[in-house]
Amino acid sequence: MTLSISIIVFNGEPLIRRCLESVQWADEIIVLDNGSTDKTLEICSQLGIKVHQTMDFPGYGIQKNRALDLTTGDWVLALDHDEWVSPPLRAEIEALIQSAQPYNGYDLPRLSQYCGRTMRHGGWWPDPVLRLFRRGEARFSEDPVHEKLILKGPKGRLRNPLHHDPMTNLEQVLRKVNAYSTAGARSSFAQGKRSSLKKALFHGLWAFLRTYVLKAGFLDGREGFMLAISNAEGTYYRYLKLMLLESQQD
Repeated sequence: MTLSISIIVFNGEPLIRRCLESVQWADEIIVLDNGSTDKTLEICSQLGIKVHQTMDFPGYGIQKNRALDLTTGDWVLALDHDEWVSPPLRAEIEALIQSAQPYNGYDLPRLSQYCGRTMRHGGWWPDPVLRLFRRGEARFSEDPVHEKLILKGPKGRLRNPLHHDPMTNLEQVLRKVNAYSTAGARSSFAQGKRSSLKKALFHGLWAFLRTYVLKAGFLDGREGFMLAISNAEGTYYRYLKLMLLESQQD
């Protein structure tokens, strides 16, 4: 059994090297770039990895399916450029794909960092994500953000975590809050959903309480509070932008 790694990236210079070096043991690495202007392509070249490119970006779901279509392995491990595979996870994956398996796909527990702190509460752990699957047995949904991998049949779960560093500093947090809230509002608007100032305030407050209180984000110290605030902001702005899209249409 062979394994392909599938990665999409745009301006991934700070983190792409760690990601690629953690999976160089795989049979194939597919990197799909959509117009990076930093040193992403140079880093890939230094590691001997060919990069495929598209100049448009139709959304995360469609772009990840494009990368998936370039793979040739029996199994695929789909990664983001800010994720990396530890040696224990590598060993577990290698043993799994070479054995008789009852499932076509597997969830990986994901251990994430937020502004330098490993987060174990607030809904960020164990955060199972479906990433390992037999090629041809799964496709990504075409959602522009928060895309999901849709698997044929039931799935299993691995033990060792996939490491993730999505927000290394506050500037990156703010950029993602803005970008994701815009994309989420547009997606909701296209689905016919509507909002109001009251809904924006309610859902923003609920996001904070869910993250910080119900999911024990307070146990992650100051970063737990910061995460709860950024979740609340992202939710508030998503509903607010949806309200404004409706006003513009009217």
